[in-house]
Amino acid sequence: MAILSSIRRWHLRDHMPIREIVRKTGIARNTIKKYLSNKVVEPKYPKRKTPSKLDDYAIKLAAWLKTETGKGRKQKRSIKQLYCDLVQLGFTGSYDRVAAFAKRWRQEQHELAKTAGRGTFIPLTFAPGEAFQFDWSEDWAVIAGERTKLQVAHFKLSHSRAFFLRAYPLQTHEMLFDAHNHAFATFGGVPARGIYDNMKTAVDKIKRGKQRDVNIRFTAMVSHYLYDAEFCNPASGWEKGQIEKNVRDSRHRIWNQLPAFGSLAELNDWLQQRCVSLWSEIAHPEQTDRLVAEVYAEERLCLMALSRPFDGFIEHAKGVSPMCLVTFDRNRYSVPASYANRPISLRVYADKLVFVAEAQIIAEHVRVISKKHGPGVTRYKWRHYLGVLQRKPGALRNGAPFTELPDGFKRLQAILLKRQGGDREMVEILALVLHHEESEVLAAVELALESGAPSKQHVLNLLNRLLEPAAPTPIDTPTHLVLEVEPLANVSRYDELREERHAA
Repeated sequence: MAILSSIRRWHLRDHMPIREIVRKTGIARNTIKKYLSNKVVEPKYPKRKTPSKLDDYAIKLAAWLKTETGKGRKQKRSIKQLYCDLVQLGFTGSYDRVAAFAKRWRQEQHELAKTAGRGTFIPLTFAPGEAFQFDWSEDWAVIAGERTKLQVAHFKLSHSRAFFLRAYPLQTHEMLFDAHNHAFATFGGVPARGIYDNMKTAVDKIKRGKQRDVNIRFTAMVSHYLYDAEFCNPASGWEKGQIEKNVRDSRHRIWNQLPAFGSLAELNDWLQQRCVSLWSEIAHPEQTDRLVAEVYAEERLCLMALSRPFDGFIEHAKGVSPMCLVTFDRNRYSVPASYANRPISLRVYADKLVFVAEAQIIAEHVRVISKKHGPGVTRYKWRHYLGVLQRKPGALRNGAPFTELPDGFKRLQAILLKRQGGDREMVEILALVLHHEESEVLAAVELALESGAPSKQHVLNLLNRLLEPAAPTPIDTPTHLVLEVEPLANVSRYDELREERHAA
């Protein structure tokens, strides 16, 4: 290209003879004449066709490469093995030629996949209150001084673009239900339909086309809120592009500016406030002269009125151990001793566990979510063991559940256990919480401790005084109801009646 440019410049601008150009460049005279006569600016050379020994086997090798692409990593044949198989078929070329062909074939397939993935799309528009989109994402936050990975639920109203985020430690059914309860409460209503991907917490099995086997508990939630659930085609994130974009935008709008929090509840309270405040800061992408909050105010009127929150639990059948403990997710929780060695039901919520037997709630604990590889924890409620303690009062000294007694009970225990039979006396005082409020019993214990001579009888006496109803206040008789003749207490009249009757 540079020589051609020089030839044209020498002859056409400097008027150099062709003979001189031939002498300087060593190029044939006819070639130089051709360049100058045809006004060639860019030289073009015919493609050289070099026959290869691989040409006769190219179709076979391409078919093999396509077949190997669909196999697992350990089942695939290497290029060297493919070369050996070609040699068996009569190929006499080199291994390098086969490797170069395979590399070129893979590059072509990669380019075809990129081109096919672009596709052609149609812009979508949604009416007010018509739909919302949902998706999960993974993000990090500092909670209680520790950097924690969180599963974040994203909701977005398709018309107004109002969005809501809530963070959880797991992507489970109960977390999903809890997220919907809070999202609809924040939006102030329920849209007509929801658009989801094929997440396992909603879809049990993907069938042909749009057919899905939907999880029964997810169906119950959809039925409770009275909206239609729609699921995208597999690997078709563009069908809910608004929420996909919201996941990306939230990274720099929210998560990059996230402060540290003492608990997950504090983080979620902050997220809710931050999302609502951002509605008044972000312009609507289509109605650019209006804010998201302004469009949302109109859309809210089109949302269906919100009913009570969905009771979003997952139920499990569990057995109670002889130590009155139920194991869930490697952690142990206590239940009343009367249910030891019996089957019960466990209702798992996002933040709590509810234990049910005979259609009655028998216990409730705050849910503990331990680290994946860490040891489990045990959560006791000492009241659950009072039934056993009444039969075995000696267990009070070293019983693990009783390390969590309130401070007043612990101080009383330290005094009573120094006496003969003090352990049984302490057990009888603790058993009072089965019939009275714990705060009332504890108040009586505190008063007994202040007196300096606490005992069971003293605590009972103080408790009865605390529970004794107050004397009614005297009532002032209105003037118009005052008697003119006040009744007199005259018991002698009864004696007169007796004498009259005796005389008769």
